[in-house]
Amino acid sequence: MRPALLIIDMIEEFVHGRLKSPSAEAIIPAIRMLAENARKQGIPVIYLIDNHLPFDRELSIWGPHALSHGEESKIVSELRPSEKDLVFKKRSYSGFRDTGLANVLRDLGVDTVILTGIHTHICVLHTAIDAFYDRFNIIIVSDAVAAFSESDHVYALDYMRKVLGAKVLNTLEVVETILGGSK
Repeated sequence: MRPALLIIDMIEEFVHGRLKSPSAEAIIPAIRMLAENARKQGIPVIYLIDNHLPFDRELSIWGPHALSHGEESKIVSELRPSEKDLVFKKRSYSGFRDTGLANVLRDLGVDTVILTGIHTHICVLHTAIDAFYDRFNIIIVSDAVAAFSESDHVYALDYMRKVLGAKVLNTLEVVETILGGSK
């Protein structure tokens, strides 16, 4: 297995702003632990962040959010990227759509993506779907993703497990079995 850790939409808008998940702040320590262990093992850490233009389709559904160059599209300070981490700006739910992510992952020799972040039932789910179509193995870290509600969260985890063949593990399982690091 050659994994990469993907941190999805842990930006001001979704952690502290209008479209925040009630559980967003609670998953920060788990994501930080995963990122620290991935970096120690030389596993790529990649941030995928909403960064919209004023005419993007999503804005007609959710209203203006995470606008390009706005404070709301910045990664939260608790999860600030290191110099070696990669940051991809996205204009749709999926981190793969029109970002070049799949090509970069292949260039890095990655065959497995470990998904964390916000929102389990929207951006995490759509990123997992595109990862599936791009033939990557998928691991969802159940306590490092969050949704608007527990029912949305459970639905999305179940869907990704059943329909996409994703492995659903918790943070400690990922650290111990994949990242080979410390808690």
